[in-house]
Amino acid sequence: MNYYIKNATIVNEGETFSAHLYIKDGIIAKIVRDGDRFEPEKTQIIDARGKYLIPGVIDEHVHFREPGMTAKADISSESRAAVAGGVTSYMEMPNTVPQTTTQALLQEKFDLAAEKSLANYSFYIGATNDNLNEIVKTDPEKVCGVKLFMGSSTGNMLVDQESVLETLFKESPCLIAAHCEDEEIIKRNTQHYKELVEKHEILPNASIHPLVRTEEACYRSTEKAVKLAQKTGARLHVMHISTRKELLLFDPHIPLASKKITAETCPHYLLFDDRDYDRFGFAIKCNPAIKSAQDRLEIWRGVKDGYIDTIGSDHAPHLREEKLTNSYFTAKSGFPSIQHNFVLMADNFKRNNLSIADLVRLICHNPALLYHIDRRGFIREGYFADLVIVDTEANELITNENVHYKCGWTPYDGIATHTKVTHTFVNGNLVYENGRFDEESRGERLKFKVES
Repeated sequence: MNYYIKNATIVNEGETFSAHLYIKDGIIAKIVRDGDRFEPEKTQIIDARGKYLIPGVIDEHVHFREPGMTAKADISSESRAAVAGGVTSYMEMPNTVPQTTTQALLQEKFDLAAEKSLANYSFYIGATNDNLNEIVKTDPEKVCGVKLFMGSSTGNMLVDQESVLETLFKESPCLIAAHCEDEEIIKRNTQHYKELVEKHEILPNASIHPLVRTEEACYRSTEKAVKLAQKTGARLHVMHISTRKELLLFDPHIPLASKKITAETCPHYLLFDDRDYDRFGFAIKCNPAIKSAQDRLEIWRGVKDGYIDTIGSDHAPHLREEKLTNSYFTAKSGFPSIQHNFVLMADNFKRNNLSIADLVRLICHNPALLYHIDRRGFIREGYFADLVIVDTEANELITNENVHYKCGWTPYDGIATHTKVTHTFVNGNLVYENGRFDEESRGERLKFKVES
């Protein structure tokens, strides 16, 4: 079906303007500005008066848990949550069961997504200490990147051999997306706090987390990754920046099109700090840890000043019983968030004197540019019609009862928002409209343009 979106306030490439938009055969066929004469034929008309029309959000950092952990989440359930949150394309991580560390296992994920995903998709191949022969076979036009764990997290895919790391940085055909935490620091700190708990000197609560996964653990590992990228010329994207000190390793003055070393943060590092462990407990335990109020403030400054290039969700569902334990050492790290990140960020960008155009740059334009995604991330004629209509005058309450996550809970339960996603188009298909899904629609595999 073709669509004509009338009376929208379009937010695109730093500009906010009133226009109509014509979608034909899945493509943005015409942007009709005031004064233009255009009469669409055989279309469904959607009136977006008083609402924003933005490009579909591109989330380069999700964990959908399929295959192997589908009691927590699967591609079908989490892609539904994604489109309800305005995410039209995602890139999913390899720490599933089995781990996605071969070309055959990677293809199995693509086949699953083709059957199940409402949103567009790509998948990372995971690096290990012994799979370089599989990494070098990766087609950079068809795969978003290589995921490198320089610190262990869910799934424990740690790569810690120096010779392997340097060879990987030299030979990877794709962008390297890195989880950076120093493993030795974390092991040492974990043992120290276990001993304190055993001696009954402290309680095993969530506030231990930033004392185990410290600023220094993050900085030392990120510094190492940056130096390797500088030495080898690799494209490096450091995921989930959580500390002010790490920001100093990135250059905000290089245009994104010329950057080879880039940084991502996540909404939870902008919304929470270590004072929130008392209220939210293990619900907000994640890796890297949420840290100090000063770190949160400086990351906001990093967003404003260009040190941060993208904001990804790190959507990482676990069952409630895996989170609501009474011990820091057994509570799982990670939480579901993809349905709510955009609306929470829209509200909080406004509170921090940033515009919706700033947010669109970080979650739509920049991921498309950084990953060289083919014809997505912008509202341009000839591009795929991945689009979101947004009401910024809404009053919505996030609850565990209105989530679409398979795990059935959110740490944002009880938080009110003033932003609502009303319509989400994926490849010109209206897959989400005011709580209703087109369950028959399917996203497409993302393609990437390799620079010559």
